[in-house]
Amino acid sequence: MESNKLDNPTWYSLNETHKDFVVEYEGIKFYHPDYCPFGGYLYSDKIAKGIETYASLTNNFFVVANKPNSNDIVQLNNELVCNQMILDKQINLEINEHIVELQTEIHKVELFNLVNLVQPGYFKNKTSDLGNYYGVYKDGKLVAVTGERMKMNAYTELSAIVTHPDFTGKGYAKQLIKFASDKIFNEQKIPYLHVANTNIGAIKLYEKLGFQTRREISFWNLSINEK
Repeated sequence: MESNKLDNPTWYSLNETHKDFVVEYEGIKFYHPDYCPFGGYLYSDKIAKGIETYASLTNNFFVVANKPNSNDIVQLNNELVCNQMILDKQINLEINEHIVELQTEIHKVELFNLVNLVQPGYFKNKTSDLGNYYGVYKDGKLVAVTGERMKMNAYTELSAIVTHPDFTGKGYAKQLIKFASDKIFNEQKIPYLHVANTNIGAIKLYEKLGFQTRREISFWNLSINEK
């Protein structure tokens, strides 16, 4: 079933819609680190060497879903457990903000700066090239964004759901999620997202919008062993 691919979203994204972004080493596939520091695999044989090779490109990265085997050169730092949440129908919500598709180089710089202000470490220089990103501006300042990250044939991940701390509580995130998810449904795909299972406030917001938790999924953080 197509839905089973969500159990290993990085692997299947890099085999399908995002195959042009892949860096592959002996059974493990990663996004090129300029785009997204995520990897995935099907079978654990030989992946430790591939993880070591990828670590020469970027010092901090994640393997999604299955716990990876690594060697003495690369250390496993922690496990980020997320709720994987899926949306099965369009959100019933009125959009009354002007939403801008972030396409220009200036847009992309503003997007990069805002996401890394609120959620540092995940959003890279070319992450915005992985999908469509949308924003709300107030007085010429980008204050809220939402976009697409991992993409496979049947599913598109919503990501970078970020609002500037000075502009929270105004409903911008809800409207951006509605706008972005409608675009995904119009492509005959299903929206889904990942949220840390400790982020109760965000989970409740997504549930109110109609998202349902499909499963918990782990993002395993690795880096070069400096010892």
